[in-house]
Amino acid sequence: MNVAVKGGKAPKSKLLKGATGDWEVIVGLEIHAQVNSRSKLFSGASTEFGGEENSHVSLVDAAMPGMLPVINEECVKQAIRTGLGLKAQINNRSVFDRKNYFYPDLPQGYQISQFKHPIVGEGEVIVDVTPEEQIRVGIERLHLEQDAGKSIHDQAPDKSYVDLNRSGVALMEIVSRPDIRSAEEARAYVTKLRTILRYLGTCDGDMEKGNLRADVNVSVRKPGAELGTRCEIKNVNSIRFIGQAVETEARRQIALIEDGGTVEQETRLFDPVKGETRSMRSKEEAHDYRYFPDPDLLPLEFDQAYVDRIAATLPELPDEKRTRFVEAYGLTPYDAGVLVAERDSADYFEAVAKGRDAKMAANWVINELFGRLNKEGLSVTTSPMSAAQLGAIVDLIGDGTISGKIAKDLFEIVWTDGGDPAAIVEERGMKQVTDTGAIEAAIDAIIAANPDKVEQVKDKPNLIGWFVGQVMRQTGGKANPQAVNTLLKDKLGL
Repeated sequence: MNVAVKGGKAPKSKLLKGATGDWEVIVGLEIHAQVNSRSKLFSGASTEFGGEENSHVSLVDAAMPGMLPVINEECVKQAIRTGLGLKAQINNRSVFDRKNYFYPDLPQGYQISQFKHPIVGEGEVIVDVTPEEQIRVGIERLHLEQDAGKSIHDQAPDKSYVDLNRSGVALMEIVSRPDIRSAEEARAYVTKLRTILRYLGTCDGDMEKGNLRADVNVSVRKPGAELGTRCEIKNVNSIRFIGQAVETEARRQIALIEDGGTVEQETRLFDPVKGETRSMRSKEEAHDYRYFPDPDLLPLEFDQAYVDRIAATLPELPDEKRTRFVEAYGLTPYDAGVLVAERDSADYFEAVAKGRDAKMAANWVINELFGRLNKEGLSVTTSPMSAAQLGAIVDLIGDGTISGKIAKDLFEIVWTDGGDPAAIVEERGMKQVTDTGAIEAAIDAIIAANPDKVEQVKDKPNLIGWFVGQVMRQTGGKANPQAVNTLLKDKLGL
């Protein structure tokens, strides 16, 4: 598999057509990931989602006079874990700064963030765009910062309200380099990054709750030209919308330039209903925020031994797990990639595959289990079928007790009613027929009743499939398919 070099030119297939020729799309993403921690970055207030408005607010979060922030060490550990998972440089000394701007839901009048000295430096993510294509996306930095509260505008016609439950919640802002060249690559990058965060346990990646949000930076240029002026699309909250926002904004900029206009650097919002981006405000630069070191917080310092202790607790990450699944279980890279996309799915598969035919286990997990979960809107963690039950079905197939067709009927019974698969097979008489005498009798009856088909099959050997189907029907689907094929070929002289 070819891995595209980060920052390289987009292939011809990734270029967008304009009236004046091809255009290259340049995308960089700033991902705001809520840190998994029970309390906020600088206070002991709860981070639990869904509480009554302003019920998870400390005096620090509300910016009461004289209240001083105190760093939450768990949030620091989670940032370091994430940096290690991104194969990034961990900075043993970092500084918290005040980023000054006013919003009603930011009671301090500034956000405590990091600017010149972030906790995590450069790293990279290898992204599977398609089964045949990988790209490398560089990570420029990861820094810790506070989230703001939430303005609520639909409670009254003439008032806005503020809920500070999110105020002070720890965020990791993960900034990519402009290495992404299409909407498809942007979607794949966010998907992979979210998978890594979930494996690490540093962010749950729940975009519906706002726990993972993206600011999408888009610019366009003629292939090989200098970088164009970028626009930032704020707070995009689904992977599908991220892809749509990239495509929409790129086409807007191309049309604007080709009509003789110029792209102004600004912040925009994406409207998925109208399928358009619209201007929000002119884009601020760093100096507009008047960053300066927060005088209430000392520089954050730790030694390498502290980082090493955290590194020792890291789980096996998706790329390493996929490689192991290919090498240890003999799976295809594609199947292994599907199984490791979520940590719970990978764990489920390993429980099914333990001591069994791993390829058969993967087939049943991917095709039957995942297919049914998707159909019913469930996940592995809410599956009505346990790994032990599916493993028992695989055992029954492997030892010849049931055929693949019977196994699908058994899967349906266990999915709906539960129970022990082996006991169900016994109780319901679902064992496949391996008695060659019984199978032979069924074959003889079908041959005797269909002399015309017997003649035709000599010229068209593929017609044996028709005979197999008839035998399976006559035996209620219980005949051993391998035995049926062997006996048929013998009796039909094939």
